[in-house]
Amino acid sequence: MSAATPPRVYGPVPSRRLGRSLGIDLIPFKTCTYDCIYCQLGRTTTKTTAPAAGVSCAGVLAELGERLAQGPAPDYIGVAGSGEPTLHPELGGLIDGIKSLTAVPVAVLTNGSLLWQPGVRAALAAADLVLPSLDAGDAATFTRVNRPHPDITFARMVEGLIDFAGAYRGEIWLEVFVLRGITDSEAAMARIAAIAARVRPVRVQLNTATRPTAERGARRASAATLARLCAQFGGGCEVIAEFRGEPAPSPGGDADPEGAILALLARRPCTVAGIAAGLGLRPNAVVKALAGLGARGALRSTRRAGAVYYGRVGNR
Repeated sequence: MSAATPPRVYGPVPSRRLGRSLGIDLIPFKTCTYDCIYCQLGRTTTKTTAPAAGVSCAGVLAELGERLAQGPAPDYIGVAGSGEPTLHPELGGLIDGIKSLTAVPVAVLTNGSLLWQPGVRAALAAADLVLPSLDAGDAATFTRVNRPHPDITFARMVEGLIDFAGAYRGEIWLEVFVLRGITDSEAAMARIAAIAARVRPVRVQLNTATRPTAERGARRASAATLARLCAQFGGGCEVIAEFRGEPAPSPGGDADPEGAILALLARRPCTVAGIAAGLGLRPNAVVKALAGLGARGALRSTRRAGAVYYGRVGNR
């Protein structure tokens, strides 16, 4: 598969939440129900709540089978990527197909905006782990931070999240994205914590803007602030730390480092260390490949909190 058309199975991604996660990208780039001000992939280009014409699940499963056969096994198969995965009309069938291929647990990373739809709740039922988001505790903040599609009200989103949690038999890890000057106050977090108490997730994970964001006003909360806000949620709350694992071998990375790097960067900006850890490449090989890609205008770079993040330019 050419670097111009990245594979739909990508990584392993150096995930702060899931260790080494082999990702699956189902939806066209930036097709989403939200247009979050903190999104690391930039502004949403297609905002919708209608089922999206995504990639063929049969093709994804064939690609995944090839990757799994090459080994080593990832910690999770992560259904996420560059669009909202619950927009895919065959999500449930894909999860069933993955589970017929491997015992590696299936995690779905979703913004949680469509959980009020019974079909979406049914599609997620077979997943081992669902990681929805809850970034606001009131309607005004929800509109400011997530910029949802008009079909999605704050009340509808919250009701869907609670209904899903009440019926789902797997684990829920709830992500709360904290932004300085917007949701980093005790009052703002108390409103979010009150909703989380009704969801009763296994974990609450506080995150913040450690990578480049869609809007400059989406500012990073300090580590001390995040640690303090954890107390609002009682037990089971953690601050998501940066990935600290050792690099693992990755199939195809050494054979085509530029292609593997572009496939990863099409879905998320990464540092040199993150690319090396996720793809099992030597840092000097990453630097060499980035230099070649940069010379051809295939990359963009952004400095954030003292680190340089690389992202893909052009066809996603």
